[in-house]
Amino acid sequence: MGKFKIKDALDLRAGKTFKLADVDPTATPGFDGSKSDLEDRFKRYDNELYDLQERLFANGRAHSDDAPSLLVVLQGMDTSGKGGAIRHVFSVFDPQGTKTVGFGKPTEEEMEHDFLWRIRKHDPVPGQVVAFDRSHYEDVLIQRVHEWVDEEEIDRRFEAIREYEQELAGKRVKILKVFLHISPDFQKENLIERTEREDKYWKYDPSDLEERGYWDKYMAAYEDAIRRTDELWAPWFVIPTDNKKYARMALKYLIVDALRHLNLSWPAPEFDPEAEKQRILDAD
Repeated sequence: MGKFKIKDALDLRAGKTFKLADVDPTATPGFDGSKSDLEDRFKRYDNELYDLQERLFANGRAHSDDAPSLLVVLQGMDTSGKGGAIRHVFSVFDPQGTKTVGFGKPTEEEMEHDFLWRIRKHDPVPGQVVAFDRSHYEDVLIQRVHEWVDEEEIDRRFEAIREYEQELAGKRVKILKVFLHISPDFQKENLIERTEREDKYWKYDPSDLEERGYWDKYMAAYEDAIRRTDELWAPWFVIPTDNKKYARMALKYLIVDALRHLNLSWPAPEFDPEAEKQRILDAD
């Protein structure tokens, strides 16, 4: 009971024939245990995750020219818990080696450039784990839903995204793209909570309610974006997220798997450890 495994997280891979309607946002695929089981499974790989990220960071410091990095792209409707997922999952990491970037409405300066201009400034450096809270996909999704650009421009942006992600992969950036899938009912509960709790007021934006009116269009846009940009070097995973603790666990397991596949060892010293140890002893 409740024995959620990394394989179960990997089974959430979307693929080129993905259908969003086949994913129940209230479900917890691979997990049928209790809340305490969920807590246990969430913490299961924490020590290994810390070690893997520390190795990545160490390689970035020691081999800054060719060390790998990890980019975690989180997308989802408003209130899907992107920020919370980052906080809970990344809490086991050394903050020196991590970075979170949130992409909101483009500034006037950003709108004067190509849509990827503001994204490229935050590309992961060697040895770094970077999380995008929203991403380069925003400038396709919202533009398409509101029909602010034509389909020819949408096609151009998708091609630019594929080229951009392939370029990152060529620089040894491991890319992990995750759509946190919630139901309309779950979003409604979260929006109501933001109007009832003093500590949640700051999260509420009246425009969130307006965007909710385009729900079906957003689902169609997400499905198409996932299908068109799911690649071996930049896979999409769709996680049912009405149960946020389950979603965070699945995300953490995907990150464990991604870091494992980097096959990192600790960087070799560029000095003689025994000689330096003796120097330290002699200095006393």
